Amino acid sequence: MSSVLNELGQPIGLPVPNFTPPPVPVIAVMTGRTGRLERVDPDRHAADLFAANYTAKDARYWTYLPYGPFETEADYHAWMVKTCLGQDPLFYAVIDGKTDKAVGVASYLRVDPKVASIEVGHIHFSPLMQQTVLSTEAMYLMMAHIFDDLGYRRYEWKCNSLNEASKAAALRLGFSYEGTFRQMSVVKGHNRDTTWFSLLDREWPAVKAAYQVWLDPKNFDDKGHQKQSLSTLTADAITKAQASA
Repeated sequence: MSSVLNELGQPIGLPVPNFTPPPVPVIAVMTGRTGRLERVDPDRHAADLFAANYTAKDARYWTYLPYGPFETEADYHAWMVKTCLGQDPLFYAVIDGKTDKAVGVASYLRVDPKVASIEVGHIHFSPLMQQTVLSTEAMYLMMAHIFDDLGYRRYEWKCNSLNEASKAAALRLGFSYEGTFRQMSVVKGHNRDTTWFSLLDREWPAVKAAYQVWLDPKNFDDKGHQKQSLSTLTADAITKAQASA
């Protein structure tokens, strides 16, 4: 049931009893098994991030972002100083636990405590993070902080509707497709239709359990190959959570 009737016989949304707006995220460090996220510091992270990004064979990882690629480390550092030091978006550097070097960034943004909604975005993982456990664990740590520590109701993912890799990642990570906003913006001189996904607090317990199964070292063989895929685990979790809603 997704609605109740008011005194006039009209359907309205389910009550949200004792709702209190959650706090804004301020945590400095989130630590996992394969690495950690820490607040971006251009002086500490820009050099490592620029070097990690430079391992890409071309600029394809920047195509759907409103900025980049950057020609020099100084350009990248200047962009970080201008863009990454505020509270919304709230940028984190992803640190590889093996090398202790920054290899990617992600942020919280569109932080709206009054309705307990927040978005994850500005995700730019260098080739050193592609298809690693760290890339998935970083997303899990950000989700867990929002739902478990702060008590948000809604976690959003948005991307260019032509970015098939991002749409596939959203579904793999446990988000549900909500729709596409046509001609939502202009990015780098081109139209952008934006595809929306979300994960809700009532779905999180089942999705969290799916992540814990996938992240368990026992889920990987001695060559590092997964035994159960996260996409299967999260799809099953979402189906069960929505069926019981």
